[in-house]
Amino acid sequence: MNNLKTTALLAFLGVLFVGVGYLLGGASGGLIALGFAVVLNFGMYFYSDKLALRSAHARPVEAHELPNVHQIVSSLAQRQNMPMPTIHLIDSPQPNAFATGRSPKHAAVAVTTGILEMLDHRELEGVLSHELAHVQNRDILIGTIAATIAAALTLLARMAFWTGMGRRRNENGVTALVGLVAMILAPIAAAVIQMAISRSREFEADHDGAEATGSPLALASALEKISAGTARHPMDVNAAVSQLFIADPLKAFGGRGPGRMSKMFSTHPPVHERIERLHAMAGGSF
Repeated sequence: MNNLKTTALLAFLGVLFVGVGYLLGGASGGLIALGFAVVLNFGMYFYSDKLALRSAHARPVEAHELPNVHQIVSSLAQRQNMPMPTIHLIDSPQPNAFATGRSPKHAAVAVTTGILEMLDHRELEGVLSHELAHVQNRDILIGTIAATIAAALTLLARMAFWTGMGRRRNENGVTALVGLVAMILAPIAAAVIQMAISRSREFEADHDGAEATGSPLALASALEKISAGTARHPMDVNAAVSQLFIADPLKAFGGRGPGRMSKMFSTHPPVHERIERLHAMAGGSF
């Protein structure tokens, strides 16, 4: 269901881009904006792992430095027939973790000192299995595609604003108004869809990670502890990579409440929903 939802959202995002591109800038304007976005996100896709690790202040560690983490990740990777990712450590009291890399062959897993202190072995295994599921499902690629289209829509709207006014003077009032509304709403709609895709991939990684370990309740317990810990301990991390983490690392700075609008613009699903799904999975009803 999560994969179907992701496919539908990506398709809708593509249709939205084509429609708005034609409405605002015609075929040539849409192609120019898409070209800029592809180049930008192509670079981000190939260098996102280095940028994410650097922005999170993560350093690579050897097996003897974090033997427990290396043992868990190695076992999970062998079980899933995946190459062994590199392991990185973030010196932060906040309990959190993330995975990055454009493919299983170029993957990295980072954990904070806080999560190592807070979780027991089974809970940590659940978290690391969740992160490897992101890698195996190629969620970095999916996120890059969504970001490319969303960025192209934003560029197209800006191009239409700065170059399309003369063309709109020759149009009737209704067409001009529709174009103006599209310029304003299209980037917002694209951002909402991009966030929805991110939330869908989190649900999928929860499911696949729990299925790999056979312990949905261990991951549910870990998420409950992580949620409480991210609220207490702030973390110095760039907002651009916050969606990579298993839980929002900026939660301690205030941010989003439980409202519907807040949820629409959130990169992560509400923790209580994730925990409920994992409990249902453990009971065989999901």
